[in-house]
Amino acid sequence: MRSDGFTGKSAFVTGAGGGIGFSLVKLLLEEGVRVTATDLDVDALAEMSSDHLQAVMLDVSDSVAVDHAVEQAVERWGALDFGVNVAGVLSTTLVTETSDDEWARVFAVNTTGVFHVSRAIARHMIERKSGAIVTVSSNAAGIPRHSMAAYAASKAASTMFTRCLGLELAPYGIRCNIVAPGSTLTPMQTGMWEDETGGERVIEGSLIAYKTGIPLRKLATPEDVANSVLFLLSDKAGHVTMADIYVDGGATLRG
Repeated sequence: MRSDGFTGKSAFVTGAGGGIGFSLVKLLLEEGVRVTATDLDVDALAEMSSDHLQAVMLDVSDSVAVDHAVEQAVERWGALDFGVNVAGVLSTTLVTETSDDEWARVFAVNTTGVFHVSRAIARHMIERKSGAIVTVSSNAAGIPRHSMAAYAASKAASTMFTRCLGLELAPYGIRCNIVAPGSTLTPMQTGMWEDETGGERVIEGSLIAYKTGIPLRKLATPEDVANSVLFLLSDKAGHVTMADIYVDGGATLRG
């Protein structure tokens, strides 16, 4: 059987304190990958006691802090083979009610944070002429969403940034891809629900909000999304770059 290419490798993951990022860190550790897991709050990572895990508090909007964290990860593991951008924030205000500060807050993490982290990791990977970077975006990057303009725009920007980065890094053998989740059972998703029927309403969709439902009739789990990221990092995706994989149960009616 062909190796997945994880043995002896190392990864840098943002947004690892919960949800998709947390699930991805668990999967990577199970594969024997050494992981630097970052987030504003890393307390939850304490339950994953492993010599292959380094938990680091990090604000991805701070480029100096990002550069330092990546340098420390390289020093600790000797190299970085994988980079995954999971850190993200949500905004659900109408455009006319979105303040300058709110717009800047969302882009600082969802777009500029992806730039900071990817740039720092890419500089290291270019020297080694190998590596893989995955950005966890959103299906909102590919379809208009009511009351989510800032979030959708920031994710669309990070998606195109990652594809452009992939074009620049391809000559070095470095692959850059995107995973675009739909509604996923994370605190970000459940925080938008008014009551326990929130999940059912998401699955059904909303004509009032011009939002399709989910054809597979279920919400994604963090593991569903993390497994897609794992595939794109693996040698099984060795000829895949600049791809944008939707993991949304068919909600956007596109691949």
